[in-house]
Parts: sequence; C-alpha cells; structure tokens
Amino acid sequence: MTLGGSGKLLAQIKHGAPYDIFMSADMKYPQALYSEALAITKPLVYASGSLALLSKREQNFSDMPALLNASSIRRIAIANPRTAPYGAATIEAFKNANIYNKINKKFIYGESISQTLAYTFTAADIGVVAKSALYSPKLAHFKEHINWSEINPKLYTPIKQGIVILKRGEHKKEVKDFYEFILSDASREILHEFGYSLP
Repeated sequence: MTLGGSGKLLAQIKHGAPYDIFMSADMKYPQALYSEALAITKPLVYASGSLALLSKREQNFSDMPALLNASSIRRIAIANPRTAPYGAATIEAFKNANIYNKINKKFIYGESISQTLAYTFTAADIGVVAKSALYSPKLAHFKEHINWSEINPKLYTPIKQGIVILKRGEHKKEVKDFYEFILSDASREILHEFGYSLP
C-alpha cells in the first residue's frame, strides 16, 4: 500500500508506477486514468470523506471562525489543495465561511491528508484532517468537541472517493477480490463505522 496525495499518485501511475488499484479522494483522478485507458474499470464512488478540525490541546469549537482567527492559533495545518482533494475542500470551506482571507497566512501545507495529520501534532496549533482518521485506535483518546469537531459539510463539495482497477492489475484474482470487497456491503459497514458517509 502506498499513501499519498491523489494528484501525486496520479502522476506516478502515468509514469509507470507498479500499482494494481487506485483509490482516490477525488473522482477526477480515476476518471482521468480511465479516459486514458490506464484503468480498466469505470470509476465508482465507494464512500465520501469529511473534514474535521483537530488539536492536541483542548479548544472551544463552538465558533470555528473565532477559533481559527484567535491569536493563540498561529499555525493551521491543511493539505495542499493542488495535490490533495481534502486540501481543496478545506479552502472551499474556509472561503464559504468567509474566513479564508483572515487566516490564510497561518497555513502550513502537508502534501497529503496523512502528512497534514502529522503536521497537526508536530508543527501546528490545529489542523484540518480527514474525519475518518479520528476513528483509528491511535487517536481514540481525542474527544469530539474537546480536541476535534467536524466542519459543517454544507461548506464544501462532498469529497467523493473513487476506485479503479489499473491496467497492471487486470488479470490478478486478488485485485478483483479486493475491488469487489471495497464495493460490498461488508466494506460499507466498516467505512461507515470509521466516519465515512456512503453513496
């Protein structure tokens, strides 16, 4: 398994990276691979991701603009909007909340949503992360409304996650099995338990 920003992984695949399946947080990337005949299955949505604010310190999440604009919040970790769909959704949410121009100088960028999570703990006072990350056992001790809070999903376009089988995985049984599992009811139950919304 290789984790990274969807845009970066797309570039790697186009340059011959040996991947069998591509799972992306932005449907345009698997669609591009399908259009260029680098994917053999039509892109399908398997879940939608959500944004959450996370801080290792206790925060008052009742007023997001006031919290992010506070002098105590000097650095905000977000995913790079050019390479990570969660980053693009973050920018959209902040603009729709009319706070982008007040806080954009505080941003530090992770190249993927995974790196942004790491920056949230090491280099920032607060970060915008995938809500699903907060359901992992390592982060279970962080409490909703104390350490984290979901960003209003009405502020951004749903982060539809798509899956395709790549040309390299075309004749591999285990690839087909994994692909079918991701689209199964059993997988949907697991994804729902871990904070994803379902199509």
